[in-house]
Amino acid sequence: MSLQQAALPTADALDARLREVLRPTALEVIDESAAHAGHAGANAQGYGSHFRVRIASPLFEGKSRVARHRLVYDALHDFVVQGLHALAIEVL
Repeated sequence: MSLQQAALPTADALDARLREVLRPTALEVIDESAAHAGHAGANAQGYGSHFRVRIASPLFEGKSRVARHRLVYDALHDFVVQGLHALAIEVL
């Protein structure tokens, strides 16, 4: 395994960060990278580039959809340099 492969984000790593920062009441993180093979931002490994997050958090209360998404993006910002290319967010 190369150093780059070891550094790719995982669903577990994103899950842990979101639990730490946003204290969700519901959370599902799905790595959809394999379905994006050949698309922009996809990598040859087939994982670690495209994720779907389904999340509910008390920190979202009273916030707009954009503000809720910003909280998720801000929590996961560090993973972009590791290869996170696309993030689909479903706020529950």
